[in-house]
Amino acid sequence: MKIRPLSSLSNIAETDKCNTFSTASVHARERRDWLQTMICQEYTRVKVTPPVADDLFNEVTFYSWDKLRLSVIKSHGITISKLLGEPHLANQDNYLAVILLSGNYQLEQHGREAFLRPGDMAIYDATQPHRIYCPHHFSKLIVSIPRKILRERIAGVEHCTALPISGKEGVGTVASRFICATANQVDLINTDDFSALSEHFLDLLTLGLTSVRPHNYYLSRSRSVSLRVVKNFIDQHLSNAGMDTTMVATGVRLSPRYINELFNDEESSLMRYVWNKRLENCRKDMLNPACKHYRISDIAFRWGFNNLSHFSRAFKLKFGMSPREMKPA
Repeated sequence: MKIRPLSSLSNIAETDKCNTFSTASVHARERRDWLQTMICQEYTRVKVTPPVADDLFNEVTFYSWDKLRLSVIKSHGITISKLLGEPHLANQDNYLAVILLSGNYQLEQHGREAFLRPGDMAIYDATQPHRIYCPHHFSKLIVSIPRKILRERIAGVEHCTALPISGKEGVGTVASRFICATANQVDLINTDDFSALSEHFLDLLTLGLTSVRPHNYYLSRSRSVSLRVVKNFIDQHLSNAGMDTTMVATGVRLSPRYINELFNDEESSLMRYVWNKRLENCRKDMLNPACKHYRISDIAFRWGFNNLSHFSRAFKLKFGMSPREMKPA
């Protein structure tokens, strides 16, 4: 596996399945600055403080994981701090899920503290102040998850940061073992299968977060349940080109205004959600070897589009390439 200098770090997830970066190739006096620059560029702007300046080692391997990114990290003891008001890049608007593999790990955010043991999990908001303290050697996995993706899956996710999810019992054990097994086998899994596993991880993480989420989160349970009912109805009828606001409202017995209020909580709207789900499903089919014999028009019509010109323009706007460029020959 290639170990690269910092200068080649930009846009890794967009160009390679994996890349490894290590302080081993950096002079001891420069390692702290190198590591701080790497973290600021790839995660968020922070201050790095190693216990002993000349005894710093850190190695990270990045794997592009569909819309997510998996990082496998080994490190000597370290403290990482993000202060109030520190800026971040637009592509760093993420929640970070950490799964501890070995060592001790203390995470602080929003007045909460999580003390993780091997197998435990937690999330934190990369854009908000936080502190990570690891006194000795440790290893961990980090999954970078765009804020919008996690907010669509669980209401009140901002109240779940720095809450430990035990890896010793319940759904936390299942989620932890799943992501650890995936990381152990990632180099043996083909790209399409690896990408497909990201959805299963998100499902398990959502269950884990739900198990620790406070009962007084901002979005009431009834609104959360209503939103899930609406999304389930949409998923079941995506192939119906005639699905509109009236059809959804009638199907779930809620008013159009109330439904759009639910989506406003996620900074979206009903039909924007429908449009994006259709585009996402088309993209998945285009990349799925089992669908390689389908024409682009077959895939578009299958997921409820009835105008190929509109579909092609929307697809390119969302994914940065045309359907023909996306679909393997």
